[in-house]
Amino acid sequence: MIKKNRKSWVNQLNSEIDLNPLDINELISNRSVIKPKQIVRPSFPFPAIQGQNELKMGMILNVIEPDIKGILIIGDRGTGKSTTIRAFANYLPDIICIKGDAYNRAPSSIRKNGPYFSNDNVTISQKNKAYGSFTPLPPSDIEIKQMPLVDMPLGSTEDRICGSINLEKAVTDGEKAFEPGLLGKANRGLLYVDEVNLLDDHLVDILLDASASGYTVVEREGVSVRHPSKFVLIGSGNPEEGEVRPQLLDRFGLYTEIKTVEQPILRVHIIDSRVDYDNDDTFWADNYWNQVEFLKEKIERAQFLYKFVTLPESLKESASKICSLLNVDGLRADLVLCRAAKALAAFNEETTVTVDHFRSVSQLCLRHRLRKDPLELIDSGNKIKEIFASIFED
Repeated sequence: MIKKNRKSWVNQLNSEIDLNPLDINELISNRSVIKPKQIVRPSFPFPAIQGQNELKMGMILNVIEPDIKGILIIGDRGTGKSTTIRAFANYLPDIICIKGDAYNRAPSSIRKNGPYFSNDNVTISQKNKAYGSFTPLPPSDIEIKQMPLVDMPLGSTEDRICGSINLEKAVTDGEKAFEPGLLGKANRGLLYVDEVNLLDDHLVDILLDASASGYTVVEREGVSVRHPSKFVLIGSGNPEEGEVRPQLLDRFGLYTEIKTVEQPILRVHIIDSRVDYDNDDTFWADNYWNQVEFLKEKIERAQFLYKFVTLPESLKESASKICSLLNVDGLRADLVLCRAAKALAAFNEETTVTVDHFRSVSQLCLRHRLRKDPLELIDSGNKIKEIFASIFED
């Protein structure tokens, strides 16, 4: 197993919390004690999934830059959409959060979320104060854990999604306590919705509100709660079962279509891989573990490098010109295109965005934003390529 680069951990900790070096080293050393959640059965290895390169890259870009705002995967039944997403859970990087916090909040959020958490109203430990730290939490109250991937079943109720009253505590203690829902648990993580095109309209509205604001407000049974719910929304669906609402479709930063593999040789290879995995899933997981750790660390480096990637003004203007010629609604396309290009540059360990980065992400960012015209003879993918070529060839 590849060991975590100690220097990168110190850099990440310094950006999240403000502790002295001795406390940081103590926190890193304690990380080995935090054991991951035991999985009954290892998921299918991400590197072993054949094809679907566009989907894989879309997932990686969203983890590097969560403000890309998710990805929608549309494809036929049995093409491995859910398998790929759940396999990617092993690649999610670690996050630094308050120990035991139901919303995975970062320690730095304690001095950002209103007057209750301001410096005047908290007791800063003497040890932290001596080193000029404004974080009221000692290292024992901070933990490092993997970014969460929360699965939202199709039959989820509004209470399960937004949260509900903790009946057990109400009966035993006589107190009204709030039990966080899926939106709260997905904060600073990923929320996966399978068959998103079959969601009820009122649940879609809840997702839209939470995705846009980054917060969830619950007013129920005399309890008023406002908690963070900033997550990357991942949706999948089968086009034969219904279309995604336009309001929800536009909120997905990226979009990809999965087609059924037609080559007989590749189909046989996929079947053999699946049979071998079913026979000995533990061996498969161990066999790909080094690749999992390598890509996981590469994603963490890209997250750190992203803030240093520069985007030339000329490319910004070209990106906006492409979106204008494609006649897309709003400015989300411009933002997502620039963010995805920067994330790809960071993943490739480059500090300047180039035309090739824009070319690689243009289909992911723009395909689902084009207006549908039944009389149009050219498909959306080729239309994007033609306009892209005309802009950059000039």
